Amino acid sequence: MRTLTVKSHKQVELIDITDDVIKTILEDNITEGLAVIYTPHTTAAITINENADPDVSRDIIMGTDKLIPLRDDYRHLEGNSAAHIKSSLFGASETLIINNGTPVLGTWQGIYFCEFDGPRQRHVHIQTVGA
Repeated sequence: MRTLTVKSHKQVELIDITDDVIKTILEDNITEGLAVIYTPHTTAAITINENADPDVSRDIIMGTDKLIPLRDDYRHLEGNSAAHIKSSLFGASETLIINNGTPVLGTWQGIYFCEFDGPRQRHVHIQTVGA
């Protein structure tokens, strides 16, 4: 298992970690298999989405902020209930197929660490398994 340290700079932010995941797969010398990308934080997530147009990340943030507002009639004392809800909806992990030494992603897809309660320093664990 490899661990990435991700530093967010905003309260809500999508950070492209695609290159870090590819680097891990190459370092682990996996040609065929799986890679699991997981974050152990209850106010963060991992997702796969378009990485060609940065407006997509902006729109995802804007859309989720409309669906799950930062302030509402939440009861959680820390004041970050919206971040917990978003984390649960997006999910803490993604599993990728590795083929010919690279993750199988669509032409426009990238792997994102989703920060919902930043800025913070976070961890992302990557476990590769050869076939």
